This record gives sequence, C-alpha cells and structure tokens, in this order.
Amino acid sequence: MVFYSFLTTRSLSLSSAMASKIKHVTVIGSGLMGSGIAQVAAQTGHTVTMVDVDVVAVDKAQKRIENSVQRVAKKKYGDEEEASKFISDTLGRITTSVDAVTAVGSTDLVVEAIVENLEVKKKLFSELDKAAPSHTMFASNTSSLPIAKIAEATSRKDRFGGLHFFNPVPVMKLLEVVRIPETSQDTFEAMTGWGKALGKVTVECKDTPGFIVNRLLVPYMFEAVRLLERGDASARDIDIAMKLGAGYPMGPFELMDYVGLDTGKFIIDGWHKEYPDMSIFNTSPLVNKMVEEGKLGVKSGEGFYNYNKK
Repeated sequence: MVFYSFLTTRSLSLSSAMASKIKHVTVIGSGLMGSGIAQVAAQTGHTVTMVDVDVVAVDKAQKRIENSVQRVAKKKYGDEEEASKFISDTLGRITTSVDAVTAVGSTDLVVEAIVENLEVKKKLFSELDKAAPSHTMFASNTSSLPIAKIAEATSRKDRFGGLHFFNPVPVMKLLEVVRIPETSQDTFEAMTGWGKALGKVTVECKDTPGFIVNRLLVPYMFEAVRLLERGDASARDIDIAMKLGAGYPMGPFELMDYVGLDTGKFIIDGWHKEYPDMSIFNTSPLVNKMVEEGKLGVKSGEGFYNYNKK
C-alpha cells in the first residue's frame, strides 16, 4: 500500500514537473477547436496567445470564449465573487494576435488548429520553425493528417507531436497524444503532462491514420453507408440498431450528419489515396454524390436526414 502510494505520488510529481515546462502556449487558429484549446489552457493557469488571420476572426473567438467561460463559472461557483474572479483571471490570461511568427517568439508550446490541408500546415510550421525559440515544442491538432508529414517542414522533429482534442474542447475529456518515431521522451512527457494539467484524460498513440478514435470511427461510419448502398437496411434502422443494440448515443448516419459528410469524405479520400489496398478505407459513391449535391448534414440542413424547419 505504501509502495503504491509512493508510485502514485511519484507519477503525479513527474506529470506536474513535465507540465511545468509549458507555461506559455500559442494556439494558431481561433475556430471552435482553437478557441476551445485556448480557453481550457487559460482556465488552468496558462498564459495563452491565440492567433488567426484577421481581427474579425479573433474578436469572434474572444466573444465565444467569454460566453463559454461565463457558463463554466456559473456551474462551477455558487459564490458570485469567486465566479467573477474566475472569469476575469481566465480572460486576462488570453491575448490575441494576427501575426503568427511574432506570437511564437517566447512560447513554450505551439498548438496548430487550422484548416485540414497538409501543405498549408507545412508552410505554417516552416515559418514558425525559424521564429520560435529552440526549446519550443510544436503540436498539431489534426484529426486525419499524418503528424510525421507535417513535422517534415521543421528542424525539430524531436519536439513535434500531435495533440488531438475533441469538440467541444471545454467539455470533452479525451486528449490523444500522438508521437512520431523522432518525438523525444521529454517532449512526449511534457505534452502528456500538459494535457493532464488541462484536466484531460490522455491516451498515447503512434502516428497511425486517424490515431485511435477516428481510426475506428470513420471506417465504422463508411461501413454503415455500404450497408445502405447494398440495400441491406435503411439509414434509420441502422441508426436504431446501433443505438439500442450497441448502446451508442448516436447512430452512424446521425453521427455523419453531425460531423459533416464533406468532412467524412475528405478524411476517407485521403486515407484511400495513401493506402489504396486497404478496403476499409474505400470511398463511397453515395457520399460522393451527396456532397456534390450540397447535402452535407446538419450544417447544410440536409444529409441522410432532413433538418430544414418546415
């Protein structure tokens, strides 16, 4: 019992020590993911610089964060004074910028959360690599692109990894910490420690397509589509079966509509191109047709289900 207590205490102190290496974080991208990452980092005492291409984008993100932090404070604190202090302290730790190169001049960790385009990400990291201090660690929040290919644009592969958060970041507890062969143990431990400091449950994964969650989830959704394409069952019956038979909160078609058919198509197309011999990554004629028709799911008002108000 004493030995177990010693190991637990030692493990916690190591995580704390590694997390303490990361005090200032620069988040590139202020969309839902980027602003969510910035928020949870600021809430847990980190100094944050949030970057986007223009003032309109960062102002919109700031307002989103402010509203979210107020909701968190309302749930977390019964005392109005404590809630007010939590809000002001959190928001006070976040600054914004429209100049990514300048923003990384004194940061400990860069987390990239921009568009899912390999060349755009590589161009960004190539520029940041020249500007950031030598100790600065780089991470991508990509959900589908290979971390190793993004890291090729830098001279710090040993300080590069993946930090895959889930949307909405302030609510979802999971963080996938992804390492490439070159990622140093210090970097991996620092990123894992930082994730735990944010209050996340961290899981380790190698740089495999989709990491853990999406590697299983995306082929599952497309296998459901193939059932529909063959006429084996309807979308609604497949959704009902998976919810009541497997205990899933959403069926695969409900989930694909929520994620966006264009997003699912983008991911599976990329994996199929990279691994053409793996049938699990085969594309879908039905999904291709629906995307062409603009039926993208919830965000367009129609996907496998119709969401337009009558």
